[in-house]
Parts: sequence; structure tokens; C-alpha cells
Amino acid sequence: MVRLPAYAPMLAQLGTLPSVQDAGWAVEMKWDGVRALAYIDNGAVRLMSRNSKDITPAYPELQLMAGSTGGRAAVIDGEVVAFDEAGRPSFEALQPRMHQRNPAAVGELARSVPVTFMAFDLLHLDDSSAVSRPYTERRELLESTLRPGYRWEVPVWFADHAARAFDSSRQLGLEGIVCKRLSSPYRPGRRSSEWIKIKNVSTAEVVIGGWQAGGGRRSGMIGSLLLGAHDRRGRLLYVGHVGTGFTQAMLRDLQDLLAPLERPDPPFDEPVPREHARDAHWTEPRVVGEVQYAEVTGDHRLRHPSWRGLRPDREPAETSTTEILPASETGDAAAG
Repeated sequence: MVRLPAYAPMLAQLGTLPSVQDAGWAVEMKWDGVRALAYIDNGAVRLMSRNSKDITPAYPELQLMAGSTGGRAAVIDGEVVAFDEAGRPSFEALQPRMHQRNPAAVGELARSVPVTFMAFDLLHLDDSSAVSRPYTERRELLESTLRPGYRWEVPVWFADHAARAFDSSRQLGLEGIVCKRLSSPYRPGRRSSEWIKIKNVSTAEVVIGGWQAGGGRRSGMIGSLLLGAHDRRGRLLYVGHVGTGFTQAMLRDLQDLLAPLERPDPPFDEPVPREHARDAHWTEPRVVGEVQYAEVTGDHRLRHPSWRGLRPDREPAETSTTEILPASETGDAAAG
């Protein structure tokens, strides 16, 4: 039995098409799911999330991937994705699977909302690490090692043609593309400019710092969430509030999750606008979620955000204003 070392996923920086127009880039589609490293060894698969949590029990159908490497031990990077009825990746469909650990409920969800592991990199094979090898060699290893099967695939990649691939991603209803330097090694746990993600829609990972009570049909429930993200100095800055995109089940789950975290004062390191702070229920900033938004306003607030769901695969400290604002506007300026 091979003893596989632990790895952390390499992360991409947010960018634009002009930054990847020169030669030497590989282009992959961006999958709207949950990042996971698959450790395949000794007839079993262990899945670890981006924040190093064991998520294996949530996706039992991926255990069949254990036989896909011809008995070779491997660490494979990829995305756990659920598809909607039109065959498009659906983060909403994946939501109940991300949190569920009850075996009976997980089994039922695996039948009704099956997932697929989209494999895009290979970090380790047998006794050897592959992280120092260039992207092209790692992809060759991946494609020659992992045989596509029941609930796992090795999606195609393209040499250059970022603009064409980006247009295709929009037409297919995908989240965007990821461009990777053909010569780039795999840098575990680092966010590198050698990987650039370009999105069709603007999304942000945020920390919940409080909530306001609802009215009307939401009377007695959460009406909106107060959101934050960290700047380069580690301060938690207020980035806006969200009151749309919730189902009744989501609101009930959020109420149960946030009630034990209530605190008397705001967790943010800057003042919250009076209209949002009034009658707010403050919470410890421990819960991470994701929102989609139209743009960022001049005072660094998310405009027209809509709730997408919780992100248990993220840590609060990972939320960053650099993923929301242009780099020149983050740091001290973001606190203004």
C-alpha cells in the first residue's frame, strides 16, 4: 500500500481575456461545483475539500472511481459537479449534497441528484509526486492513468483559443474558463497568476456577519444577511446585504445555523451603514456563503446580490475583497 502525502489545491487568480492572449496557455472550462482532491489507493477513494475536510461520506457514488486507475495509487484534482435537467452544472442542485452526512439521506440524494467528478490534474502517482512537472506532462499522466467511467470524467482542454472557449462557455451556460500556463508546475495551496479564471457571471464568497428580520411572508424569519470579506490586512470589511435567492428551506437552515453564533456587537472592522445596522442581529463571522451580483458600487458594496448557497468547503479567512474589487482598489482603499 502506497502512503499518499497530503496536498492542498492550487488556486487561480481572477483575470480577464486580454491577460491570456499570448501563446502558451491551456484553456479548461470552469465547473460550478465543489473543489476536491481524490486520493485513490488500496481499492478506496478519499475526497478532501479545499479547506482540508473529509467529504467522502457525502458522495458514495464516487467510490466506484477506485477501480479507474488500474490499481495505481494517485492523487487527482477535480470538481464535484451536479447537473440540472438541461445538462448544465447546477450549484443549487449540489447544495443539499454538500451538507448531508446521514447515510440514508445521502443514499437517497445520490439517486435523485447524482454527482460527477470532473478530473483536471494529477498531483501524485504511485510513489512519485508530479507537482514539479509542467501542466502538459501532468495532463498526459492524468489522461493515461484515469479511465473515464460511471460518475467521473476527464474534460478536454484546449491549447490557446481562450476567447473562443470563453464564448463557448457562455453559450453552454457554464461558469467560465480557467487558463493555465502550459509550463506551470502545480503549486499546492498557492493562488498563482499561472492560473487565471475568467467568469461569465460575477460571484463572491462572503462571510455572514449578521442578519435582519424579515416582514410579511418572512415574518419571524431571516429577511436579509449582512455580508463581509477580508482585505489584505485581514480586516473584515462590510460588502453589503442580500435578501433574494433564498428558498424557505434555506432560510430555516440559516436560522438554525446562525442562532447559536449570535453576539452583541458587529464583527466588522468598519462601520456598517445605519439603515443596515438598525435592529440587526450580529453573529460570529464563521459561516461562509456565496452570492452572485451585478457589479460593485463606488463605495465598495455588492450591487443586486443574490444568494447562491452556503460554502462549507471554505474558511472565513479565505474570503477576500481581491475577489470582488480590482486589485488597485483593495487593501486600505477598500476600507474607505
